[in-house]
Amino acid sequence: MKKWVPISAIAVAAVIGAIAVSLAQGSTDKSGGVFRLGTSSRIDSLNPFVGFNQDSYNTYAYIYPLLVVYNRANTAFAPDFAVSWKQSNGGKTWTFKTRANAKWSDGQPLTAADAAWTINTNVKFKDTGAGANAGLIAHIVRAQAPNATTLVIRYAQPVGNVLSQLEQLPILPQHIWSQHTAHKGNDLKTFPNNAPIVSGGAFVLSKFTKDEIALFQRNDNFYGPKPKVDGFGLRMFANDDAMVTALKNHEIDAIEAAPATAIKNLKNAGFRINQLPGGQQNDFIINSNPKKPSHRELLNPKVKLAFSHAIDVRKMVSVVLLGYGTPASTIIAPVSRAGGVNWHNPHIKPPSFNLALANKMLDQLGYKKGSDGIRVAGGHKMSYTVITPTDLQTVDRTFQIMQPDFRKIGVELKQRALDSTTAFDEIGAPDYKYLKFDLALWDWVALADPDFMLSVVTCDQYGNWSDTGFCNKRYDTLYSKQQLTPDQDKRRAIVWQMQKMLYDQAPYIWLFQLDQVDASSTKWAGLVDSFQGPFNQLNRLSMSEVHQVG
Repeated sequence: MKKWVPISAIAVAAVIGAIAVSLAQGSTDKSGGVFRLGTSSRIDSLNPFVGFNQDSYNTYAYIYPLLVVYNRANTAFAPDFAVSWKQSNGGKTWTFKTRANAKWSDGQPLTAADAAWTINTNVKFKDTGAGANAGLIAHIVRAQAPNATTLVIRYAQPVGNVLSQLEQLPILPQHIWSQHTAHKGNDLKTFPNNAPIVSGGAFVLSKFTKDEIALFQRNDNFYGPKPKVDGFGLRMFANDDAMVTALKNHEIDAIEAAPATAIKNLKNAGFRINQLPGGQQNDFIINSNPKKPSHRELLNPKVKLAFSHAIDVRKMVSVVLLGYGTPASTIIAPVSRAGGVNWHNPHIKPPSFNLALANKMLDQLGYKKGSDGIRVAGGHKMSYTVITPTDLQTVDRTFQIMQPDFRKIGVELKQRALDSTTAFDEIGAPDYKYLKFDLALWDWVALADPDFMLSVVTCDQYGNWSDTGFCNKRYDTLYSKQQLTPDQDKRRAIVWQMQKMLYDQAPYIWLFQLDQVDASSTKWAGLVDSFQGPFNQLNRLSMSEVHQVG
């Protein structure tokens, strides 16, 4: 999460153009060319132990090997670096056969030993530098590579989501990263991993300018099907208006998430529009750290429920999204259907918008309104700062809808807009103990399997993924239990139970889920859409299959 620094459109276009010429000169692929994709999101870090934003994880999936990926429908697993796998020893041992004669982009051998080293490093340093990946390697005892094409992973107990966890874990080149494990693994977080990056995926990240441009060159050493393009560029914009203007001016070929306000005009202008249910869910975050010293009324589930009744989510869907979305209800989005299982609990419904009920609930708690109309709780006004990240385009209008309605229930909200890095640091302050902030608006992007989203509210994720300060040992027990339940129907029952628990405790009040709408030039075809958009971490199909038309 880095602060955005503006760069002129002309400068970026010149960089992409120069790279396009450079790449095309060495290409014999008739499709060729460089596909230019716009985003208002960010690659906040090239280091997989540090990255936070979704486009960072999309990048890791394109430049690093993965043992498995999702299929085109994102419902089942397909081979990637692993060509086959089997389990034994009652599900405690998983053996993968990996690609033979694979190479990293620098020509060094890419073998099962790299996968074993990556897994063991994450296991060894899960409490320090590799903490962000702790959930992915939970219950792994060790990994071994008895030869170049065999990987054996041994678990302490049978795990119910082995493949979905490994799909999220990029395999790193041991000959590069083994130099950065000092200081009990904390050096894993300080390695900048600058471009050009030694890569083993379909593309090499050849050039990167923070918050401006990322250029990906086709990796001729890639073990899988070669992409049809010479490369692609990801251009990062300060706001949606600038991104849409660049598409209309043909400075870029597509945008990965079209803002609702531009969809109709882009369609009328002849751009191809793809729309499907999306995985991005916006949330209202309430500091739920049981140790927070002030404004402790925010820990009361009854206060949180009253707040939920003061949020006009349907108005947000209509005004902010122009109808391109639906109200959200739980931490697991409806699109999460890994293995053909519906992980979203359909019995949990969004709270009603009812200001009279919200007022009644706060009255019953004894929080009386002062002469200025603001309630008093515990001797202080119910006046709170709401942290919002500046690079999430929907939050300003969302806040503008919430603020006057909260005033009607005697609660004052004040917005504090910060760049993503500062916003996340302020939520965790001091030192990721979550003691100072009150409220925030942000979002999460769903995965096909529910485990990751469930993990972000575990106690172990303080200082890593947590943005609520929520810590509940009973919840953590359920989290571990769902991991250790191979029977997927029984696991689903636990996952549904966890969603209900989070709904009742309300570290998040879920607002809405956005439809995934992308727009592209008709001069290009082959984009493979998903609920995460065409550029995603589920598989590499989009940027591999996109090609010029005519």
